[in-house]
Amino acid sequence: MVTSIRATILLVEDDAPQRRTLGGFLRKRGYAVLEAASAAEAEVQAGAHGVDLLITDLRLGGPDGVAVLRALRARHPDLQGIVLTAYGTVDDAVRAMRAGAYDFMAKPPDLDRLEALIEKALERVLMARENRGLSEAVASSGAFAELVGESAAMREAKQLGAKVAASRASVLILGESGTGKEVLARAIHLASPRRLRPLVSVNCAALPETLIESELFGHEKGAFTGAALARKGRFEVADGGTLFLDEVGDIPPAVQVKLLRVLQAGTFERLGGTERHEVDVRVIAATHRDLGALIREGRFREDLYYRLNVVAITLGPLRERPEDIPLLCDHFVRKHAALAGRRIVGLEPAVLERLQRWPFPGNVRELENWIERAVVLAEGETLTAGDFPPQLFEDPGGGAAASSPAPGGLEDQVAELETTLIRAALERNRGNQSAAARDLKLTERAIRYKMRKHGL
Repeated sequence: MVTSIRATILLVEDDAPQRRTLGGFLRKRGYAVLEAASAAEAEVQAGAHGVDLLITDLRLGGPDGVAVLRALRARHPDLQGIVLTAYGTVDDAVRAMRAGAYDFMAKPPDLDRLEALIEKALERVLMARENRGLSEAVASSGAFAELVGESAAMREAKQLGAKVAASRASVLILGESGTGKEVLARAIHLASPRRLRPLVSVNCAALPETLIESELFGHEKGAFTGAALARKGRFEVADGGTLFLDEVGDIPPAVQVKLLRVLQAGTFERLGGTERHEVDVRVIAATHRDLGALIREGRFREDLYYRLNVVAITLGPLRERPEDIPLLCDHFVRKHAALAGRRIVGLEPAVLERLQRWPFPGNVRELENWIERAVVLAEGETLTAGDFPPQLFEDPGGGAAASSPAPGGLEDQVAELETTLIRAALERNRGNQSAAARDLKLTERAIRYKMRKHGL
């Protein structure tokens, strides 16, 4: 039996004497009781307090008890309800049951029967919560499996991600390019109650400034040249689910205003339209940029920053957690060997040792690219030094490692290093040359020159 002292009952009755009498009875039985005289008061009470059971009169002089039950269960699916009425009909009872009522009783209620019904309804609440908790724990453990690493920093990031997943709170993921921000965003979505709804990703740095508003919020027919048809934006596509805004620091100021509004009110208009659209979207944003500096420069709105940064999670660079590299190597070897249809059992110890000393400017994405390359080139079942780029065996101080001298002259080695770094930057930024140039501290003209020079 459910321990009654732990249960909170919301009693909705517009007749004050009856409400006081029934409320007094329930309190004597050990329940915490909230009282409301109308549907509006009931919604306020349920929003401010945790409620386990609703007991409501059918007729309330406005929206009736069935409407109250339906509205509250839409937001609190574990809630059970008992509907009371002095004028009930079969149709009323059917309506109540369809709205999710546990039972339907005539007034005045038989108090012994009512108490028995309350206990049974609360047992159902407890069972539903236990089942949901188990389901969410299973979902959460599987969701974070792709976020590989057992360093203290990674454990903290995964634990915080799992905690925030069940909420509606916006999340801001901070970290250098290639650290796994999108992987973490996907894990949070998959561990959340929204996991059966869409996860929609937008790389804000990859979109031209002229298109980003249309991409996020959609447009109406004729909104601009070439808009032959109306089109939904990413917010509408993600309705009920999660929208991941990668490189949110690249959103232009004019669009930041509209983004702030949808975060505050859940409404927006398509480009070229006046109709207001409502959406229920959980936003996870990510950036490798210093948003504080952008705020000081007037390039990012401070109010938008605080809306996005309800919970911040930082993913540290791979060079600061080399203890994660063996786990990541094992994960990527199994992943890419399976994709390539190869049998690869691991790496030579000397190669793994060199990987743990490499600074990895491209972070986890760079390591995965190297492992994928090695799996493709490997001639045996173990990845060897010859399967990796020669710069891996250069001494961090600038010379080559004595055990594995890199072939070719200085120019050849510099060319291969430039090629590797540019490819990694382009991969991180999904082919966006402007964003890749910023990552590498180059001008757009310089990166285009080097791409032509190295045949990229």
